[in-house]
Amino acid sequence: MNLIFLGPPGAGKGTVSQRFIEDVHIPQISTGDLLRDAVSAGSELGVEAKGYMDAGELVPDGLVIGLLQERIAKDDCHDGFILDGFPRTIPQAEALEAANVRIDKVINFDLKDDVIIRRLSGRRIHKASGKIYNVNPEGIPAVPADMAPEELLQRDDDQPEAIANRLVVYRNQTAPLISFYEERNVLATVDANLDLEPITRELKVILGM
Repeated sequence: MNLIFLGPPGAGKGTVSQRFIEDVHIPQISTGDLLRDAVSAGSELGVEAKGYMDAGELVPDGLVIGLLQERIAKDDCHDGFILDGFPRTIPQAEALEAANVRIDKVINFDLKDDVIIRRLSGRRIHKASGKIYNVNPEGIPAVPADMAPEELLQRDDDQPEAIANRLVVYRNQTAPLISFYEERNVLATVDANLDLEPITRELKVILGM
């Protein structure tokens, strides 16, 4: 069961995958974690990736896919994996295919832009612990009652204008993957505006679990 979680920022892909892997026992693989782990391990590809990162340059797609192939060859990926945040573009998806990385299902997390902006603009980081909370009444996780507002920080990229810009990039670069995978008959769409448990149940139905 090799999966891709696809959707705009704030759609809850990471949150859902963390809950989902508790049941299916397959790892979630994000590009950021992949690069950090490779650099930390000091592998040949990791050293090469570090050179690009230290220079402030994007790591080439071919190198990322090489790191991904190394990662999914490990024992914990024997029963599958969840890719979160990759591919982001059609060329990356085509490169995955060319590398013979099999994808069984792509889950598209569908969420309207106004909901995304409200959800992300409500995010706050606890300065002392780094934990993330949400100040909206429906936000998850909620801010503890004994936590003062001055203990929390809003990231610059969680400001409404910055979120709107991120969504433009997503619509232009990543959203075309919806049609790409739809044509390959591996796409399924879930309503990302549902609560965590209903989304998890819907995923299990989609995957025949």
